[in-house]
Amino acid sequence: MSAPGLGAFSHVTIGVADLDTALGFWQQNFGLEVRVDRQGPDQVLGLLWGIDPLTITRQAIVGTPIGLGRWAAAGAMHLVEFRDPLPPVRRGAKAWDLLPKNLDLYTTDLPARYLELEAAGHQFRARWAEMRAGQHLFREVQMPGHDEINVVLIEAIGPGYDTTMSTKGYAGIGPLVTIVPDAKAETSFYREVLGMATTVELQLSGPDIERTAGLPPGAGLGLRVFGDPEDPLGRIEIIEYQRLEGEDLYPRAKPPATGILHMNYRVKSLAPVRTRLRAAQIAVTEHGALSALYGSGPILSCHSPAGFRIEVQGET
Repeated sequence: MSAPGLGAFSHVTIGVADLDTALGFWQQNFGLEVRVDRQGPDQVLGLLWGIDPLTITRQAIVGTPIGLGRWAAAGAMHLVEFRDPLPPVRRGAKAWDLLPKNLDLYTTDLPARYLELEAAGHQFRARWAEMRAGQHLFREVQMPGHDEINVVLIEAIGPGYDTTMSTKGYAGIGPLVTIVPDAKAETSFYREVLGMATTVELQLSGPDIERTAGLPPGAGLGLRVFGDPEDPLGRIEIIEYQRLEGEDLYPRAKPPATGILHMNYRVKSLAPVRTRLRAAQIAVTEHGALSALYGSGPILSCHSPAGFRIEVQGET
């Protein structure tokens, strides 16, 4: 029997130039809330990321509230403010460049949410669009966020997407979207090495997806989503564009840059995932037992074939 695999990610780490601006974006627009907020440098993160601890000036965990003092276990954000940060990961990027691209938020009644945000002054790449996939109907629209991140609002109509929404009608992060050069290699990594389930698999082309994703005529894409089939939050989505060759911007996605940097999983024991990674001859960095803002325990890190960093933390 193979070692147990990963499911939903606990949080995605996002570098920010101004934490108050970032918190205002998530709280005021989407009703997400701050679980914990810490001021000052962080020796632990400095060690984990190989940067000067004084570079870190403030950090917060933001998540979906599911009751008084209770939070969704997956799909949170770890926002880290840096002193003199590097440029945003997505600065100047084309829609098909290789990088961590989108943060997807679930919502209900997307047409109504779209009008609310538009009335509040937000701008969108295009009007919301919808597509069918089997027994599901997906509606989505893209909007710019802080630090040049791309936010996608998704309404998923059909089985398997029930989740608690904030008072403003949003939940997330659902899928974290990465653009990759080789979907086959990335799929093998997430499915065979990390043992994740495939929750969505689609091939898309035509004017609607060209308009929604900002693609030139004739381009298309293949996408796959991996995670916990029982939890729509904390999933990782890979997209490979067809007839397009993007620049590799994954080397930008590391602290102290701003934008989407990496994702973190919490597990009872690191042994199963360590066994899987070593069997596949994936390079692993062991960071030892660390106590971070988001939890305590031993941490290891690795990279997907495309170059996206993944941290996994076990229990103490």
